[in-house]
Amino acid sequence: MEKKGLKMPSAFSILFIIIAILAVITHLIPDASVTGAKLSDFIMAAPYGFEDAIDVCVFVICIGGFLGVVADTGALDAGIAAIVKKMGGNELMLIPILMIIFSLGGTSYGMCEETMAFYALVVGTMMAAGFDAMVGCATILLGAGVGCLGSTVNPFAVGAAIDELKGAGIKANQSIIIGLGALLWITSLIIAIIFVMRYARKVKSEGRTILSAAEKAASEAEYLSGKTTETVSMSGSQKATLWLFGLSFVIMILSLIPWGDFGIKMPVFTEWLVGCRWGEWYFKELQAWFTIMAIIIAIISRMSERDFIKNYINGAADMMSVVLVIAVSRGISILMKSTGLNEYVLNHAASALEGVNTGVFTAGSYIVYIGLSFLIPSTSGLAGASMATFGGLTAKLGLHPEVMVMIYCAACGVVNLITPTSAVVMGGTALSKIEYPTWLKFALPLCGILVVVNIVILSIAMMVL
Repeated sequence: MEKKGLKMPSAFSILFIIIAILAVITHLIPDASVTGAKLSDFIMAAPYGFEDAIDVCVFVICIGGFLGVVADTGALDAGIAAIVKKMGGNELMLIPILMIIFSLGGTSYGMCEETMAFYALVVGTMMAAGFDAMVGCATILLGAGVGCLGSTVNPFAVGAAIDELKGAGIKANQSIIIGLGALLWITSLIIAIIFVMRYARKVKSEGRTILSAAEKAASEAEYLSGKTTETVSMSGSQKATLWLFGLSFVIMILSLIPWGDFGIKMPVFTEWLVGCRWGEWYFKELQAWFTIMAIIIAIISRMSERDFIKNYINGAADMMSVVLVIAVSRGISILMKSTGLNEYVLNHAASALEGVNTGVFTAGSYIVYIGLSFLIPSTSGLAGASMATFGGLTAKLGLHPEVMVMIYCAACGVVNLITPTSAVVMGGTALSKIEYPTWLKFALPLCGILVVVNIVILSIAMMVL
């Protein structure tokens, strides 16, 4: 039975409270560079956030429609049952395998919002295997997150930072950045895998879960209601549906990898469908891709036109709460930018770090970037706003701008595992039927460990390179 008493506010309330607090703070700063937020700034933050995040919002809606069509075929449930049966008691090994895969996407091309497409499958599979929704959510969110933390060739983090340094006349050795990024990625990934597996063992063997009774009931109703883990025979159309389901995500991943940055030019035939080659796709192309695949699956499954439309709309409707959370969370950074509060924090933080020793400078820069990442959750946006300033300060002190690039990546990566300003955190937990405070309680200890390990590695690198 769920305990009665004071309940934590919902994700929407938390986000609006944060927007309100930041709006008040803008009136308390005696600096001409910061404009006091008006009531209209507060009211319009969410609508402008929706406008700013429209591509990812529509992508999530299209994914919902796609999953609604797939779910109606029964192929996904049968496939999950087959996976669990095949693991034969080794379900725990799903965690490191999947986290490694997601982290590869994170370190290579900044896989982030794209993970929204995987929650239904992974959370459902983990729950069917005897774990809880938190295990499924953490496998995706932490897997891709630590990959972004240890970005090696991620164009939206490393690439954007290097470009900003070049613009400021600062030369960076990309080999050092890749090597240091790989070290941060591997160490953080190992720590995260151990963390999730320890929790998963407690859930499976002892029945201990961090979820409240309401969260547990909601996730079970969403992912286990009316489903079975017993192996069922699949029809030919269901098998074909599963292959097409897997192919949909393989194409998504291939289309998002920036092949041109690696000197690989994709053949012309890859642009016939949406007008651009693999490596140039983004959310608009993915919206079209998943809608097309939903239609193909409906045809193979002999689904009527009326049933297809009904299933697609119902699936899209299931994602609306996630879409609204993403929009409101983006509204926070909109308010920060419009009032100039983000620039104020950036400039004062950089000034505070001048004249300190190397170790303090490294740790201080990391902590400053933690704060900046909360204000500007976009990695490329944060690089554009800060790297010229912090890279220039690092070069001025005779230190290594390559390490500053990874300080920015690592700090931003840790924050984006827990911050409510991240559409991925709020959207992923919403899809998993987990309240944000519960996720915070689960992930904060891991983030504390990662911060300490990251600072140690980066401090040593700043001193010895």
